[in-house]
Amino acid sequence: MNVHSLTSSYTPPKVLAEYFPGGICGRDRDGSPLRVELFGAYDLRGLMASTRRSQLETFKMYECEMAVDECRRQTEELGRRVDGISVIFDMENVGAKFLWRPGLEMYLHLIKLLEDNYPEMAKRLIVVNAPTIFPILYRLCRPLLSEEMRKKIFVLGSDYRTELLKFVDADQLPAYLGGTRTDPDGNPRCATMIRQGGKVPRSYYLTEDSTADVMSSAVIPSGQSLSIDFKVDKIGSVIKWEFRTEECNIAFGVNFVSEDGERRPIVASKTFNSHLVTEDDSVVCSLPGTYSVVFDNSSSWMKSKKLFYSVELLEIDEEIENEVKKLYETAPHP
Repeated sequence: MNVHSLTSSYTPPKVLAEYFPGGICGRDRDGSPLRVELFGAYDLRGLMASTRRSQLETFKMYECEMAVDECRRQTEELGRRVDGISVIFDMENVGAKFLWRPGLEMYLHLIKLLEDNYPEMAKRLIVVNAPTIFPILYRLCRPLLSEEMRKKIFVLGSDYRTELLKFVDADQLPAYLGGTRTDPDGNPRCATMIRQGGKVPRSYYLTEDSTADVMSSAVIPSGQSLSIDFKVDKIGSVIKWEFRTEECNIAFGVNFVSEDGERRPIVASKTFNSHLVTEDDSVVCSLPGTYSVVFDNSSSWMKSKKLFYSVELLEIDEEIENEVKKLYETAPHP
């Protein structure tokens, strides 16, 4: 593949052109392209079901070549060399579905592909709207990030709009991030420049959801339940789950179990139509102690339920906690 001809010869698959979020929307004060990555708008499961791995790789290379072309244009316009891009990594709406390991691994594979082929492309990666589960996501991603890339990551707090204007002029920053740039119709999210992503329609799928292939399985007899208990030592740990059933629905909930055995609902038990769609979510543990994840078939008097499930406790250690803290404390250089 001749990557340098991609910008003139490549036509992205429709699903990627419409649902792969992010885009270049301006430039920073150095003249380098400014990309907004809408991580919370990714439907990783849908994109992976709708494309081949090679298509995702080619598309990311195409995006990088677009950035290289933009650097060349800026170099000519400013009369000085312009290299690299600044990335605003918007994590708004990031929740449990982004803890899905196959999706994370694919996303990080694409990042590594870019690092290997464009080692100096990223100048800085500034995270905004970091969710509660950010330390857990960082822990999962860290082994696949190079040390050089980790040094370029900064996390801004709730005052990120003011901070972003220190290195991006207002007319180059989307209005929803604190700037003044909008689409011609006034859209503050600059959707003509930044693909907004979203849920991929199933009509694009090349393969059906095969998550059951990598899950544990159990048959829960009528009138009974399956409990999975976790001993949580550190506040901020996350219990993540994913499940589906054959043919019938099932009730699901999470309880905190006190030392005297009292069970307090953390996620209230309710019935899910998990035979129609895979359910996934998570809960952040606000107390140390025992948590019990319950799949409940007690309301069924006659029918057993075939369950496919994955339940996992994700904890952060002191090293990761300190490293994440530094990401918040170290301000990016304008």
